[in-house]
Amino acid sequence: MLTFVGRANRISDEGVRLQAANGVLALSAAALSPHGLFDQTPTILAMRIVHADPELECDIVVQSLGETDDARMLELPPTGLSPAWAGIAPPRAGWEETTTLPAAVIAQRAQWGIAAVARGATPGAGEEAVRALRAAIWGEPDEALAGLPRGVAFAADAFGFISGEEDVRVTRTSRWTRLAFRRGHVLVRGPVATGLTAVRGTGPAA
Repeated sequence: MLTFVGRANRISDEGVRLQAANGVLALSAAALSPHGLFDQTPTILAMRIVHADPELECDIVVQSLGETDDARMLELPPTGLSPAWAGIAPPRAGWEETTTLPAAVIAQRAQWGIAAVARGATPGAGEEAVRALRAAIWGEPDEALAGLPRGVAFAADAFGFISGEEDVRVTRTSRWTRLAFRRGHVLVRGPVATGLTAVRGTGPAA
């Protein structure tokens, strides 16, 4: 758990969501998420599911977890966070498998994207310019990833989900797609609707 929280904090300052019930604790964090109305960055979450005390029930977003004298217990901070990405949640049921992806391909696309961001970042570029560059590279659909945004590879790499050879199951429901690794899950919400809808007449039919 502490490893997951530490990796989330290296990516952003928007915390980790803890959802616990019936002896199961789901930890999720935003690897990528839009900031502002016109930001085209996709919402991509990393998730780990672990066993927990059956009496634990919570739904809170935290910046950190504190260690205690008992190695089996962690201390929650006194207050939580309210990032925008935590206001949307993938459904728990209705997932249908669509394909599988080799973990090696996902790793390769992650490294390609990291190199592309590094090449495109100019010295002294402002925060908005860097965010736009990341959105363009990580938000672009990648045919090697079954048309999913390249950011799913970034999330899998950044949270340490890629380990050895593995065929990663890809499932879908509604607007969400999930990549199920042995070490965790990557979820992406999309596609994002862009542009204007066609104008329809409201007068009587001819």
